[in-house]
Amino acid sequence: MSERATREETVNVVWSGNWVAERLGVALEGDGELRELLGLALRRNPKRAHLLVSNVLGKHVPQRPSVVYGAGYGLGERVRELLGEREARRAVVLGYAETATGLGHAVADGLRDAPYLHSTRRPVAGAGQAGGFEESHSHATSHLLLPEDGELLAGGGPGEDASTLVLVDDEFSTGNTVLNTIRALHALHPRERYVIVALVDMRSADDRDRLTAFAAEIGARVDLVTRNTGTVTLPDGVLERGQALVAAQEAEQAEQAAQAERLGRAERAEPTGPAEQSGQSGRAHETDEHAAPVTRVALDWPAGVPDGGRHGFTPAHREALEAALPAMADRIAAALGGGARQSRGRVQSPRRVLVLGFEELMYAPLRLGTALEAALGPDAEVRYSTTTRSPVLAVDDPGYAIRTRLVFPAHDDPADGPGDRYAYNVAGAGFDAVVAVVDSTADTPELHAPEGLLARLAPHTGQVLLAVVPSYTPTPVPHSQESAVLPEPLRGPDFSSYAPEDVGWLLQDLSDTELEAPTEEREEAIQSGGAHYAESLPVEYQPSAAYQALFTAALETSAARIARAVGTVTETVLAERGPRPVLVSLARAGTPVGVLMRRWARHRHSLDLPHYAISIVRGRGIDATALRWLAAHHDPADVVFVDGWTGKGAITRELAAAIEEFEAAGGPAGFDPEISVLADPGGCVRTYGTREDFLIPSACLNSTVSGLISRTVLRADLVGPDDFHGGKFYRELADSDVSGLFLDTVAARFDEVAGQVADEAKELLAADRAPTWEGWAAVERISEEYGIHDVNLVKPGVGETTRVLLRRVPWKILAKRGAGADLTHIRLLAEQRGVPVEEVDDLPYSCVGLIHPRFTRGATGADGKAVQGA
Repeated sequence: MSERATREETVNVVWSGNWVAERLGVALEGDGELRELLGLALRRNPKRAHLLVSNVLGKHVPQRPSVVYGAGYGLGERVRELLGEREARRAVVLGYAETATGLGHAVADGLRDAPYLHSTRRPVAGAGQAGGFEESHSHATSHLLLPEDGELLAGGGPGEDASTLVLVDDEFSTGNTVLNTIRALHALHPRERYVIVALVDMRSADDRDRLTAFAAEIGARVDLVTRNTGTVTLPDGVLERGQALVAAQEAEQAEQAAQAERLGRAERAEPTGPAEQSGQSGRAHETDEHAAPVTRVALDWPAGVPDGGRHGFTPAHREALEAALPAMADRIAAALGGGARQSRGRVQSPRRVLVLGFEELMYAPLRLGTALEAALGPDAEVRYSTTTRSPVLAVDDPGYAIRTRLVFPAHDDPADGPGDRYAYNVAGAGFDAVVAVVDSTADTPELHAPEGLLARLAPHTGQVLLAVVPSYTPTPVPHSQESAVLPEPLRGPDFSSYAPEDVGWLLQDLSDTELEAPTEEREEAIQSGGAHYAESLPVEYQPSAAYQALFTAALETSAARIARAVGTVTETVLAERGPRPVLVSLARAGTPVGVLMRRWARHRHSLDLPHYAISIVRGRGIDATALRWLAAHHDPADVVFVDGWTGKGAITRELAAAIEEFEAAGGPAGFDPEISVLADPGGCVRTYGTREDFLIPSACLNSTVSGLISRTVLRADLVGPDDFHGGKFYRELADSDVSGLFLDTVAARFDEVAGQVADEAKELLAADRAPTWEGWAAVERISEEYGIHDVNLVKPGVGETTRVLLRRVPWKILAKRGAGADLTHIRLLAEQRGVPVEEVDDLPYSCVGLIHPRFTRGATGADGKAVQGA
């Protein structure tokens, strides 16, 4: 962006600082374009009276996104030239919340290869704090540093000197904030060089001398790169006079609003009186029949790319975002009715569009704005600004920088409690459309409330779009000796047919190990005590054409029912374990459910939840190495264990006992052993989608509906004390894989069932969901009635009965009289294996599978047939 182009965008016929300068005697002096870049306003802040309002920052004044981005990018190029190409590649850029988060990110882009981190006022569960500092003059002082990579601020590899730290703020006035930061970080990670970057250097002569002395004190070189230089002259008593002026203006505006109300003019869309659009006048607009509709637009934000620099943003993230920006801008343009595909005489595209970011979320909406400029073309005027915490007086005067303001409640559950937030210079600006961009943490009921931001925007534009960027959940990079030796999760396509973002498998790959044994041989070894079922794998059942057709038909019939259960259990988890739970499915039956829950959270709430699969083995417990990995990367309290369904509750009990044993052995505490399931026919858990025993098609098959992954394996000669449990990836079965079909078919019904899910989740959250253990009582009764005397050989429910028929040696099937279509595949499998189906009454499940109680390869079933020949 050229200097001339920038001046064309920022020039004002009347300087937007005149109003303050005339009333308070504040003088702004500096180089030629300083007044074009800065205006003045009055803060509602007891610590500082005036506010320098930048015309190129994109915070208070809507500006072309390319101008805002170009200002920061150009500063980054100057830093790159100062440092030289080699040192610029090693530099780390740190920006300041909230005002300079986007500026700092643009500076990092200008350096090209530098990672970026910005401070934040939002604590994030599970994110380790690498430092913090105070900003003395601000309305919200505490800054946190929460890098995902705990070594990011160390700034140097093994054997290397620490790299240059580049600190970016919008203005360099006293320098207190930046120097406090350098002092704190230098104590932790000494380095030889720092570069301070700002749009304007407004220091006094004394402050300039102080920077020189500070550099000598810490023994480091401190450079300063700014776009413009100037000074602000403040007369004596300016703080008190400023506060009095703010109070007088607010009283005058309140009287104008009251007078307008008395005259019956509060219902007009654009008031000519008070500059502030809040209180009674703001509420009047909510019922305006001309208020713009609010439409949600799906961005398809690239998986794995953070929403900004709160936890760090790497060159690889930058590359992925750049590649995705054009398509995201096209989606916004299409929703606006603009862009080449929509504008051929059929739809009038909006002429003036505002992309409105959200507090610290500045970079993502800024880059969406630059891409939207290109997508809409030269006929559209795209502008960019963001909401803010800063309370500033609004005065509708051309000589004042903040002409109007919208007031609305905070909508991201801030750590410092509820409070007002602001959008400046939006009301009355003539925008045909506003694209509000928030992160998923801020996509809350407060955002959509009658008093919320979207309702405040609606009367002032013809169209409001809401674009939600998934809030990034950090996975801290371990740097302790213990966590450094832990293995890393496996992901598709190298392990499993699932997409890499769908699930991380906390397993080791045993694909090249021969583990399969004939079903009858395994059963005899298991029941004789010679082997554990987890020490080998059954030969993968390959369905006949008739069975495969049955699966496809069952999936189509039950997809909506499954979608409802997925939505209900996910909404329950988010309500009780939110806001960003870590899903950990019990491999492998729980894995498709975990993937679907993750997809529901992303589709309905734009939440990008972490999801892992972990091994648990009946009689052997849960994978302790996997638990240690989870504790090293997430807060154990955020972990939600997920399974497909309950039978008699054996795994529920197993997990509770395993977690207790894990903690007693010195493992990290805090894991909640409760399991969340799609279906709980046994009444064994309190978090479920339904308690009906119905056909879940993922139970009908083995690996071919579970990402082509085997059941997990635990064998002493294969799994060491610091290894994950094992599993196999059946790549050779790719032609039979229906894992994606199952997920996509169910997910396609999410919108259809959303209303039912909302009602069911609300009912469940208010209900008594204490486990009844009804199923366990039935299993004990059946075990005795049929002379089995071993509850482990009684497998209740559709899912468990299917497993018996696919993996074990079944004796007989008990079917609830009149169970219907849910048992069609059970009857087909039983017929194929020669297993009798006995219809019974008073069964709490649709069916129960019985394993032959004293199996040898010469044993016979109840009908006299040799079981091995079935």
